[in-house]
Amino acid sequence: MSEQIILFFAEMIRVGTPLLLATLGEIYAERAGIMNLGIEGIMCVSALVAFMGLFHTGNPMIGLMMALGASLLLSLIFAILVITLRANQLLSGLALSWFGLGLSGFLGKPYLGQTTATGFTAVPIPVLSKIPIIGQIFFNQYPLVYVSYILVPVMWYVLFKSWFGLYVRSVGEDPATADVMGINVYLVRYLCVIIGGLLAGLSGAYLTLSYTRMWIEGMSAGRGWIAIALTIFSLWNPLRAVLGSYLFGAIMALQFRLQALEVGISAELLLTTPYLFTIVVLVISSQEVIRKKLGAPAALYKPYAREELII
Repeated sequence: MSEQIILFFAEMIRVGTPLLLATLGEIYAERAGIMNLGIEGIMCVSALVAFMGLFHTGNPMIGLMMALGASLLLSLIFAILVITLRANQLLSGLALSWFGLGLSGFLGKPYLGQTTATGFTAVPIPVLSKIPIIGQIFFNQYPLVYVSYILVPVMWYVLFKSWFGLYVRSVGEDPATADVMGINVYLVRYLCVIIGGLLAGLSGAYLTLSYTRMWIEGMSAGRGWIAIALTIFSLWNPLRAVLGSYLFGAIMALQFRLQALEVGISAELLLTTPYLFTIVVLVISSQEVIRKKLGAPAALYKPYAREELII
């Protein structure tokens, strides 16, 4: 296989990883009945905080821990709003997204265009990285890429083969019945929103600690919105999320290469390609009949109060 093709597929994995991480987290949140449109904001804040930690300490692990702390705080705020206070999920998510974008833009001004030589570098896995073609594509990657490899089967198994996954799916389908059966609906939803927030934070941290090692305003560049569409595209299944994320990764990697080759296509048009599909998926899935056919969690968007399901 041509070296250029191998490099393209390796880049596809790198570009698709932040989408995959964010999508895995959103799958859990939505399976529990909570749609978090604030992923974009969480990713931006986490990317900035991770870069700040890396820039001032030179230690990517400190930046990663700071990013996870920031994403935990933001996801807790969102959970309190939509679970405890029963605020509108869509409006609260949009508010969180714009808050995160604005906050990261304001706090990130001193770091605009700054780069760092440190960060997570590609780590070839012994033996596996020597496998022809496959090894070069999959096993000569950043550490957080390997984390995503592990998370996919683990999160699928937990969601579909464990008692916790059964609780999550029950809460997302019929929280009133789950409550009667003794499941703590509020706790399950809090945990799933936090899981989603932490993985969005991990996704944002990946952008500045591994992929770019620099800060620019709006670092997430719409990846949070794409992750929401991919959640639907994957039919809320972690295994299918891999296909969707890497497909988008391929589109984005191809777009970068076409720009570099200066083909006779507008750069602005190329930049819109990943988002056109996102808009189409979101518009189609917004129809109630289609959502039911896709198998969307029945209680998605719907807040819950004991003995009273508010619709």
